[in-house]
This record gives sequence, structure tokens and C-alpha cells, in this order.
Amino acid sequence: MSIRALPLAARRPNFYESVIMNVIVLLAEAESGGQIEQIARTFGVDWPHLISQIISFCIVCALLYRFAYQPILRMLDERRRLIAEGLANSEKTKAELARTEVQRQEVMAQAGAQANQFIEEARGAAARLQQQEGQKAIAAAEQIVSKAHEAAEQDHARMLGELKREVGRLVVQTTAAVTDKVLTTEDQQRLAEATARQLAT
Repeated sequence: MSIRALPLAARRPNFYESVIMNVIVLLAEAESGGQIEQIARTFGVDWPHLISQIISFCIVCALLYRFAYQPILRMLDERRRLIAEGLANSEKTKAELARTEVQRQEVMAQAGAQANQFIEEARGAAARLQQQEGQKAIAAAEQIVSKAHEAAEQDHARMLGELKREVGRLVVQTTAAVTDKVLTTEDQQRLAEATARQLAT
């Protein structure tokens, strides 16, 4: 486990222990009558009061460390953990958003392709329908023209028949007027047939 992975409280040396070690070193030097003893006499240091104040200070420091410093360190570790989780969740959210955007683009592309396909199918159906309607219109027009030809031929034949009869009657009347004689039924029929033959040619 790396030092960075340890909680903040485990990374720092015990403050209480370091203070006690320093006090012991100072007391050992003071008892040995060294340089510290001479400085203490010069400034009028009262060792029993100094030691009691150092012990009181160490007790206060130990209490502060136990009931103030450690909870603050735990709170900071918890905050650090929550921030790390928030960053991880943020990365997950970004990845999810990117995946959702890709899916949205795919759906839009599929929808566009389907729309183009529907448009092409509609155009094809419209072209087929237009062709069918055009063929129906052409067939209806041809039928109308055919009926008109038949009607014209019938009218032509009827008018030709009427004309032949009228011309035959006029020929008979003219012949009768020119010859100044009354024509018999047989003569009239023979003249009408001859006239019809001449008109037919």
C-alpha cells in the first residue's frame, strides 16, 4: 500500500510521542548538568513548574489530537473520498451521455434512411399510378375515337343511302319530265338501280 493510499492520520507521526521524547531528552540533559542547566539557572527556570507545565501542555495536546485533530482528519478523508466518488460519477455520466449521443445519432440516421425509403416507395407508387391512369386515359380516348369513327361511318352510310334515294328519285322525275311519259314502277326501279350503280363507282 502506498503512502498516498493511507489515511491522513496514519501518515503523520504521533505528536504526543514526539513531545514526550523531546521532554525526556531535555530532562536528561538538565540532570547531567550540561549547557541547558547553565542556561536554565541564568534565566531562573523552576524545573518542577516547567515539567508540570510541559506535562499539562502534553495532556492538552493529546486531548486535542484525540478529540479534535483525528475527527478533522477523518472528515477530510471522507470529503476526499466523496470528491473522488463525485469525479468518478461525473466520468460515468460523461461516458453515458456520449453513448446516448451516439445512439441518438444512429436512430436519427436510421430514421432518415427509412424516410428516404418511404419517399422513394411513394414516388414509385405515384409513377405506377400515373402510368396506369395514363394507360386508362389512352384506352378511353382510343375507345372514344373508335366509337366516333363508327358513328361517322354509320352517318356516312346513312347519308349516302339517303343521297342515293334522293338522286334516284330526282333522276326518275327528270327522266319523266324529259321523256314526257309516265314511267311504270319497273322503269322507276330500273332507273334507280342504274343510278345507284353509277354513284357507287
